[in-house]
Amino acid sequence: MAKKPPKVQLQKQDDYAALIKDISGVLESVRKASVRSINALLTTAYWSVGRRIIEFEYHRRDRSEYYGDRLIEKLAGDLSRKLGKGFSKSNLFLMKSFYLAYSNIFQTVSAQSQLVELSNKFSLPWSHYVRLLSVKDEESRKFYESEALRSGWSVRQLDRQISSQFYERTLLSKNKSAMLKKGEKPLPQDIVTVEEEIKDPFVLEFLGLKDEYSESDLEEALIKHKNCF
Repeated sequence: MAKKPPKVQLQKQDDYAALIKDISGVLESVRKASVRSINALLTTAYWSVGRRIIEFEYHRRDRSEYYGDRLIEKLAGDLSRKLGKGFSKSNLFLMKSFYLAYSNIFQTVSAQSQLVELSNKFSLPWSHYVRLLSVKDEESRKFYESEALRSGWSVRQLDRQISSQFYERTLLSKNKSAMLKKGEKPLPQDIVTVEEEIKDPFVLEFLGLKDEYSESDLEEALIKHKNCF
């Protein structure tokens, strides 16, 4: 005869609400950590792709028919057929530009342990770096990167601050500390949820996922790309 399941004493309503809040907090923090992990791997991979393209061009410029725009066009076609989305000509140009802008972040990257170390150097998501690359002035770009890190700007907030020339306005301000303090605060439209971060087109392309995917698809994609490093 099967044993009866043990009686469960119902918790008070306020205790149960606290339990829901606690569990939600755990899952939310894990999801955020997962997004950070994905973005660190994605950014490291694209920096490494940019480095390989630059080095190929440098060492084989006189021995290869592929160079500059012609190389990018050839790579875009071949990589897209082999690996899927994420390797359009515009994306490959971004990877080249990203490496050139951050080529001094880690001088000798070759071994797996060094790649893992490199992934810890990039503290912002790839979408942030893409937006930062549009800022041509180096001092201005460093300012926005520093403030994005310090204040935890979402990519929407970063975009808004760049578009509104926050750097230039801060330089002209008589009370720079007040300007920086004001710049920390996000507007309602700046908020990006964890779900939106996971569904970032850059992240989905990197993981080889479509807009609709199962949890098992996501888990498999994470393991696959983590093992690459």
